[in-house]
Amino acid sequence: MIKYINKTKLALIGGILTAGLVTTSCDKGFVELNTNPNAVTDPILENLFTYNVVKTAGTGYENHRGNLIYAGAMIQHFASLNTYWSGDKYLSNVEYYSAYFETAYTNQVKEIEQIIALTKDNPELSNKYNIARIWRAFIYHRITDLYGDIPYSEAGQGFLGTILSPKYDTQQSIYADMLKELEEASAGLDASKATYGPADPLFGGDVAKWKKFGYSMMLRLGMRLTKADAANAQNYVKKAIAGGVMTSNSDIARLLHYDTGNDNNRNLDANTLKTQEYDAANLKGKANSKLSQTFVDFLKSNNDPRLPYIATLWEGNADRNALPTASAPAVQKGLPNGYDPTTIKTLIPSWNDNSLATYSEANLNYVANNAAPTVFQSYAEVEYLLAEAALRGWGDGDAAGHYNKGVTAAMSMFSIYGANIPATAITAYLAAHPFVTTGMAAQMEQIHTQYWAVNFLNSYEAYADWRRTGYPTLKPTNYPGNATGGVIPRRLRYPASETSKNADNYRAAVAIQGPDDFLTKVWWDK
Repeated sequence: MIKYINKTKLALIGGILTAGLVTTSCDKGFVELNTNPNAVTDPILENLFTYNVVKTAGTGYENHRGNLIYAGAMIQHFASLNTYWSGDKYLSNVEYYSAYFETAYTNQVKEIEQIIALTKDNPELSNKYNIARIWRAFIYHRITDLYGDIPYSEAGQGFLGTILSPKYDTQQSIYADMLKELEEASAGLDASKATYGPADPLFGGDVAKWKKFGYSMMLRLGMRLTKADAANAQNYVKKAIAGGVMTSNSDIARLLHYDTGNDNNRNLDANTLKTQEYDAANLKGKANSKLSQTFVDFLKSNNDPRLPYIATLWEGNADRNALPTASAPAVQKGLPNGYDPTTIKTLIPSWNDNSLATYSEANLNYVANNAAPTVFQSYAEVEYLLAEAALRGWGDGDAAGHYNKGVTAAMSMFSIYGANIPATAITAYLAAHPFVTTGMAAQMEQIHTQYWAVNFLNSYEAYADWRRTGYPTLKPTNYPGNATGGVIPRRLRYPASETSKNADNYRAAVAIQGPDDFLTKVWWDK
């Protein structure tokens, strides 16, 4: 666990020590001499909140390692012949599996806990407090979904108080509190009170949209409990539906980006692919990673109109921006998971040094563009979960209707990437792939395979949903020397630093949750 040092406290301590030395001779004018009239003495909430949302979208470090290399490859959105793509081959790479944990506590948890502390007891700031509570639930749900039991109730207190070695809370207790927080915060939002306004990069301070996001997150988290606590899952799913979830693509929780400036502006999932993975000027199509055969085959075999905006081939252009804006679907080809440059020849004997350039990459002009928004939760995802709720008897019973709305939303939302999928193409897709009318297993597979597809580049969520539902059906790889015996990992391991810097709490967590390996299931996955 990374310890946070409160710089303000250090400054105060330094001032006290200096004062002790100075006042032994003379204290006249000390306060005036040691006060900077231009200093900001109180945190600016709006700046803190904007920064927190931007850093939750990613710093680049954990995007590459956590979202793409581990979750993205394990869930077979991506594939690679390189062994540093640990998730592709189920290899144990401590720097990569630690990345999300360490970065989240450094950049996300610290600021959101500070915002909560600054707004909690001020009625005039109730909207800012409740918005922060919803966002706090988002931050922690992603950490606990990846790792299981994590520091929660005492997390971030090294910055605010004296807890430098926080205890680990059980995932069961964390989910109970997150759902409670979402319920209270969503209900507590008041359109008559101040918000973060334009400093809110998700909804511009729109209370109604935050309320929908809060209840939509309750729907996501409630559904996560279907294996571990079905009664509570039903309870919170019904509460979410009654509270009011997203109803259109205008409700998508997304952060806009720009293809200029620094890493605070760019989509860092996309930028990582562009600069580190594809590096077109030097690699010339022999990129470090490609789209997975599983993912491309699903899109291609179903004549999915999203394919040309998701996938493209390298066509000899040094400048990726010179590529055609829509690559022909017929020539797209995904790379099989679980191979390296040598072992791929056992599968494809004709493989040679030029073969890799014939496999598809993420389309940097659309979904993987630096200016593409980061989507934290989509309206399409909400409709798919409502379809499942209908199947379970927790909703309105119209599973087919929600499935159709989900597919329509998932395709029409490509407008946010600068693409236009015609309504006629969506209608034709639904006609060719109508919702299955019988067999809950088949219906769940259809719903959650689409859920997996819409969460491309949000592989964190696709990975969590796959562990809960088992869909889509993925064929595991069995690369020599892998860490799981050829089984898709069920979680990420804790950082090695926790075994020394937070050793007692780490050991207590492992004793409760189970061995700190890739096969120990998190609570809601058992």
